[in-house]
Amino acid sequence: MNWETMQVYLGLGDTKMHWIVRVFLVVLITLTINFIATRILMRIDKQLEKTKTPWDNVLIHAAQKPIGVFIWLAGLSVAAEISGKELDPNFISFIKATREVGIIALLTWFILRCISESERTLTSSNKIANKVDYTTASAISKLLRATIIITAVLVALQTLGYSISGVLAFGGVGGIAVGFAAKDLLANFFGGLMVYLDRPFAIGDWVRSPDKNIEGTVEHIGWRQTRIRTFDKRPLYVPNSTFSLISVENPSRMSHRRINETIGVRYCDFSLLSTILSEIKEMISNHEDLDTNEIYMVNFNQFGPSSLDFFIYAYTKTVDWRTFHDVKQDVLFKAMQIIESHDAEVAFPTHTVHMANDSQMTLLSEQTNSPEQNSAKQSQREQESTKQSANKQNSK
Repeated sequence: MNWETMQVYLGLGDTKMHWIVRVFLVVLITLTINFIATRILMRIDKQLEKTKTPWDNVLIHAAQKPIGVFIWLAGLSVAAEISGKELDPNFISFIKATREVGIIALLTWFILRCISESERTLTSSNKIANKVDYTTASAISKLLRATIIITAVLVALQTLGYSISGVLAFGGVGGIAVGFAAKDLLANFFGGLMVYLDRPFAIGDWVRSPDKNIEGTVEHIGWRQTRIRTFDKRPLYVPNSTFSLISVENPSRMSHRRINETIGVRYCDFSLLSTILSEIKEMISNHEDLDTNEIYMVNFNQFGPSSLDFFIYAYTKTVDWRTFHDVKQDVLFKAMQIIESHDAEVAFPTHTVHMANDSQMTLLSEQTNSPEQNSAKQSQREQESTKQSANKQNSK
């Protein structure tokens, strides 16, 4: 059925009726059909919400707006053709091309909405048993969107009478020039592609790099750059090509968190050290928040400057940062209680000062003076001794 037949079928082909009245009727009919279609789609959507599968809702949600626009496109194109016949017959060819391009655009819009709804469903819907990783779903959806848009543009150009072969030939030759001019952009693009394929991290992961001053939570992975929110809440934008040049650590994927603490007791508590270590090790083995399937140790480590040092080495079951510090605090508190229960004390850096008497101070002063000062003092003492001897002889 062509547009002329449709106009006759709707009673709009009557040449005796004024063309303005016919345009008004077309707009009124379009408005009515759009209203009815919207109500029907809303009712269908409510009914499909009760089903177990989410894909029927995906199609309805994706089709709601494009169907409404399609109804208006069809109605307005009919109205434009009626007006064109009366005003400018050459305008009809333009209307036809516009209608065809509009249909291509609506179909493309519908497919893009299907992709977006599918991505949302696969990552967050409660009706999906095995949810897809958001990073993977985002990468696939972006590739599909790019493919659909490029295909739609080529089809639209072909519809408008342009040669696709010429466009493709230009793309082949121009691609080389663009490749040299946009080397960094392409490096970031392929760097983002490697991030999507290798998946060293995903959105929401805590990452850091020992090679660069990069640490924070991944918020967005784009084709050109990745946005990381640092712990002081500042956004950090990292070009994707950087990740192919540095090593990246992903603490979010750790299986355990480690406690590795050194504690020192006084030297005078040496006789109690063996018992203290045994009780702390028993406490570690019975702690419900520590994984005893992993290695754990409590051993004397070294003779410190002012303490006998031993270390506690264990792994927690939790990987949550806040919970880990609660567990670590509990372990250290219990270790301190065990030390105090044996009347021992945790050592701290101390200095011993020995006070010298007067004779020792004099000797120390002589030792610290220079040789010239010592010889002068020696001469002075000899002169005083000679005077004392002369005085004794005179008195005799």
